[in-house]
Amino acid sequence: MISRTLIRYFGMRFLGAVMSVFFGIFLLIVLVDYIEMMRRAADVPNLSGWVVAKTSFFRVPQLMERLLPFSVLVGAMTCYLTLSRRNELVVARSAGMSAWQFVAPALIVAFGIGITATALYNPLSAVMREWSKKLEADMFGDKQAAMQQSTQGFWVRQKSVDGQSIVYAALSQEQGVRLDGVSVFTFDPAGRALERIEAKHASLETGFWRLEAVRVYASGIPPREFETYQVKTNLTAAQVRESFSTPETVPFWDLPAYIEIAERSGLVAAGYKLQYQILIARPFLLSAMVLLACSVSLRFFRFGGITKMVLSGVAAGFLLYVLSKVTEDLSKAELLHPAAAAWLPVLAGGLTGFVVLLYQEDG
Repeated sequence: MISRTLIRYFGMRFLGAVMSVFFGIFLLIVLVDYIEMMRRAADVPNLSGWVVAKTSFFRVPQLMERLLPFSVLVGAMTCYLTLSRRNELVVARSAGMSAWQFVAPALIVAFGIGITATALYNPLSAVMREWSKKLEADMFGDKQAAMQQSTQGFWVRQKSVDGQSIVYAALSQEQGVRLDGVSVFTFDPAGRALERIEAKHASLETGFWRLEAVRVYASGIPPREFETYQVKTNLTAAQVRESFSTPETVPFWDLPAYIEIAERSGLVAAGYKLQYQILIARPFLLSAMVLLACSVSLRFFRFGGITKMVLSGVAAGFLLYVLSKVTEDLSKAELLHPAAAAWLPVLAGGLTGFVVLLYQEDG
């Protein structure tokens, strides 16, 4: 009975520490993003601060997915260092509990957080990101394209019976089916430039793009304006999603369908496969972060060396992040299998924490 009470106590303390770190970082990023959005929207007339706040709030959850492992790492270190400073770990050991018994609750909770983050938080963050894109398009309108750097936009080349054209979009919505801040450069079959078409919005229909609020520029004639305009295309919805969407914006439950569509269309699906494997491995990655944190935070305060151990934990987390980025880049370049790229950081972090913890506790 005492053991169950202590296990539940350790689990709740760990959960509280992780949630405190996570929401603390979340609020900080929302505040910084809100200030930046207000700066960008300073010249937009009659703009409500509440709309800007909602836009910032909807943008941040997707970013926090990348920071979740570090929230678990810092939260676990904070939890066990606090327990050690208050001598609660000493009391637990004197009650007959081993280190593995009061590490186990954190592992179970971290695994549960990972499942929740993959199954629920990831689809929600993808939907909220789409909401933020719509709000940004409504706020900035025609200025959206000018505010985006060309390296942040999306480019695709297409063909049709009329010739070739290049489509640029400052912002994509609905996985590329709807675009904002659109520029289309058309060429005849011989490759000579014909027109430059600027549009506020574009949506993909069967066989053509439907452009809205259009201005057409051609050599030797004045600019022409149209409410709607059509540009023929041979692109399918699957090809558009591959060009204009990023795997991080696709909800977890939709990734298998995207992978199947991309492979059936003959497109490269490495990015989608990698994202799918990363999301599946997330519960195990968070558990590995707990092992890393425990390997540097179970030392009693009276033994000293706490600062050095904390810095070691932070350095281990940073190295694990670098490893994950390297493996992801190798996978996207098709030099490493997506499953290997997603699971190598998990194995490296988990085994490192397990071995160090085993050596400390059992010699």
